Amino acid sequence: MNDRLKDDTYQSEQRRILLRAGSMHWAQWLVVSLAVVITVFAWYIAKEQLTRNNEAYFHDESDQIVTMIKERMKLYENALWAGVALIDTNGGDVELEEWRTYAASLNIDKTYPGINGIGVIHNIQPAQLSAYLEKERKRRPDFHLHPAHSETEYWPITYIEPALPNKQAVGLDMAFETNRYTAIKLARDTGTSQVTGPIILVQDSKKTPGFLLYAPFYKGGTKPESIEERRKHIVGVTYAPFIMHKLVQGVLTHETRLIDLKISDRGQALYDDASYEDAALRDDEPLHKEAVDVEMYGRHWVFETQSNLRFRSAVSNSQPYLVLFGGIAIDAMILALFVLLSRGNRAALAYADEMTRSLKIETRKLQASNVELDNFAYVASHDLKSPLRGIDQLATWIGEDLGDTLDSETQNHLRLMRSRVHRMEKLLDDLLAYSRVGRHDDQIATVNVRELVLDAFEMFEPSALIRIRAAEDLPVLHTRRAPLELIFHNLIDNAIKHHDQPQGVIDVSARPIANGYEFAVSDDGPGIPPQHQQRVFAMFQTLKPRDEVEGSGIGLALVKKAVEAMGGIVTLESDGKRGCTVRFTWPTTDQEEKTR
Repeated sequence: MNDRLKDDTYQSEQRRILLRAGSMHWAQWLVVSLAVVITVFAWYIAKEQLTRNNEAYFHDESDQIVTMIKERMKLYENALWAGVALIDTNGGDVELEEWRTYAASLNIDKTYPGINGIGVIHNIQPAQLSAYLEKERKRRPDFHLHPAHSETEYWPITYIEPALPNKQAVGLDMAFETNRYTAIKLARDTGTSQVTGPIILVQDSKKTPGFLLYAPFYKGGTKPESIEERRKHIVGVTYAPFIMHKLVQGVLTHETRLIDLKISDRGQALYDDASYEDAALRDDEPLHKEAVDVEMYGRHWVFETQSNLRFRSAVSNSQPYLVLFGGIAIDAMILALFVLLSRGNRAALAYADEMTRSLKIETRKLQASNVELDNFAYVASHDLKSPLRGIDQLATWIGEDLGDTLDSETQNHLRLMRSRVHRMEKLLDDLLAYSRVGRHDDQIATVNVRELVLDAFEMFEPSALIRIRAAEDLPVLHTRRAPLELIFHNLIDNAIKHHDQPQGVIDVSARPIANGYEFAVSDDGPGIPPQHQQRVFAMFQTLKPRDEVEGSGIGLALVKKAVEAMGGIVTLESDGKRGCTVRFTWPTTDQEEKTR
């Protein structure tokens, strides 16, 4: 009566909880609000991450442009120093034909895109001028220095190859103009390659910005240690003229470039994509821009880069907005789910009430059916056993009547008939026991589990020398004896029948757990393969051939049903090679009462 009152109180409380759940709870509003906050935060993080990735991509592209131009300038410098080596090898001078052959070997048009040519400039002091002009005019009568200037020395271009496109530069004196003259003196004094400030090449009809690159050479083929010695022993420089936009276009392909470039030297423009390329690609509001100061052979070039429309298209990514809209959609679905759940609770409660009423009716019918089934099992067992015993007796009489006249095959058939009759009787007994599991007809009593185990073992007469070891600390329980005895009886029987060695041991132990005990029955017989370990708890299952099995094949199924009827759990452990352990939990008296 008290248990029923407790159940009614519990159900009433659960009903009130469901009724309160019929409207949106503050916790649900909190979940929706947090989901919105998380969505906005995820959108912000995705947007920032995309921005950082795009910025890193832009910087990589910018660095690549600077690196490519520096590497190309290094290639041109090496060509000039190779020319210096040629001159040093020839004793400090080179003839026109020798220089022409060297320049042709460079294959300038293909190997050095952006360079206008490669030439030699000599340093001529006033006292040397007449002899220099006389020598050069022997091969080129029209050779002359130009333009006139007021400096005290001369730096004329003696050779420049290819000669035809650069014929206006032949004889041009570097001392006439500040940027050319300053850089060539710096190359002389440092013994290093130097670049001029922005200039207009005389051979450039379009008058676009350019520059010259110098590499000095000295008497004796070595660089003197001091500035004074270098000025004293300077012979000249090898040089290369550049038109800046040709250099950039030779190094960089604008058709696929994602970044616009501008190069300046001390505020003077050397190159600007805006002057040479399609203005339609220029981004008036670039995503990224930067300026980098690069030391370039005695000068400082400022590389200004900015992303163009091609870059904007390449990095266009809708991921942050997908995150935002997707998150909003999920938030809306969560809200809709909460609303539907709230509305559905009352409908579910009404449906549950109806189902409860139906369940009570069906339960009463099931209980009546179970009683009828038990009666049927008893009657069937009783009625079937009588003819089975008759068959067994008949087989016995046949054997006795025929006596010694029986051949071995007939004897085997009679033994097989009696064996199967006994197996059928065992099956009927087990089926009857299986149908009664969980009825709790017996009263709770004090059970000494160790004595129960030993008594169960004594019921068997194993042909092998199997012994049992029941732990001394097996508990004394207040429980129902019949199901516990049934469990140990079947586990011990199973261990004995399936043992494959002449001797063996069955161990029974227990350990306390929350709300009860866990018992373990272990043997050292053959293991059970992992793929069969769950199958052994099913009805009529055995790992032996049918004719070799003495039992019904439902022993472990009986164990499983009896354990679960008391609210316990049964498991099997085996490595599949040797030994098997069956564990099951058993409740204390208080917990046992709750399973009724």
